[in-house]
Amino acid sequence: MDPLNTPVRLRGHATWLLGQASTQGHRLIGECMHAAGVTSRSYYSLLVALAESGPTSQADLGRRIGLDRSDVTAVVTDLEERGYLERTPDPADRRRNLVNLTDSGAKFLGELDKEVVAAQATLLEPLSPEERDVLLGMLGRIVEHHTGLRVSGTEER
Repeated sequence: MDPLNTPVRLRGHATWLLGQASTQGHRLIGECMHAAGVTSRSYYSLLVALAESGPTSQADLGRRIGLDRSDVTAVVTDLEERGYLERTPDPADRRRNLVNLTDSGAKFLGELDKEVVAAQATLLEPLSPEERDVLLGMLGRIVEHHTGLRVSGTEER
């Protein structure tokens, strides 16, 4: 698509603008994940979910971050091979494993956090710090309204 030839009427629709901003955000996050040696944004989401929740089953991880079961298995396997995760039997149900973040996984997540913060800064570069806060607040309200997901203004960005 040639942005300079985009119809003016489209440029006035919030849905179109949000889609374009989302595309740029995904591109920036994808570039930073690639630079960090991972092939998908799912790696970051999975590591963040584990850091927040502690040991979790693969099925619960997939539901929590909206990732298909086979994709969860592939990401967990790759991160486990890198030493960032470990699988251990669930003491409550020996038929399933729990996935847990290792110390090196927590360190790797810290590195990815820095990359994501840099991508966020690049995406929001044209906005002042105050404008960024207002935008994030408004987007949070939209998400909460349509999904019920509570988006706190105090969460780390």
